[in-house]
Amino acid sequence: MLLRGGRWKTHLARFSRSFCNGYDSQISELNQEMTSVFGDMAAPPPAPPKLNHVGEGGEAEMVDVSGKEETRRRASATCKVLLGREAFELVAANKVAKGDVLTVAKVAGIGGAKQTASLIPLCHVISLSHVDVDLGLCEEDFSVRVAAAAVAEGRTGVEMEAMTAAAVAALTVYDMCKAASKAIQITDLRLESKEGGKSGRWSR
Repeated sequence: MLLRGGRWKTHLARFSRSFCNGYDSQISELNQEMTSVFGDMAAPPPAPPKLNHVGEGGEAEMVDVSGKEETRRRASATCKVLLGREAFELVAANKVAKGDVLTVAKVAGIGGAKQTASLIPLCHVISLSHVDVDLGLCEEDFSVRVAAAAVAEGRTGVEMEAMTAAAVAALTVYDMCKAASKAIQITDLRLESKEGGKSGRWSR
């Protein structure tokens, strides 16, 4: 049928709307599928994490934990002390002039955990319920492996207490062995795990 006058324009407009609506529907479905796979591409990027001990003006501040819930907090940390062969053999034979290196370092690590708030300015004073420090000899690389754990019931974590315990124990090993070697290195101090609080459990 031949369309005359304005009728062909009306028919063309209807066809165009029908075609575009179908096309728009396909685009909409595709966008929904892309969003389900990649997320909302138009959404603003998440805000960068805020450092706990930095105020709005960039100044250092102690975190207010008064509104937090008291939960069981636990954290563990490790490091190692590379002694070198000569110092390692002295420690293994318990012939270091200052005495039993591993026992003294263990006691020092426990004491260090208790002094964390005194050593690190913005840490809270925490009543620790348990601190454990374990030291072992590793002949493969002539090192002492240090593992520390701290436990408390409170409103803030004990990550720093665990890491301080490991660090102080390692420094004590260094101090007791430095007469045998000045090349001793303390390496790989790191948090291994934490649990409790709003962020829950984390493990390396």
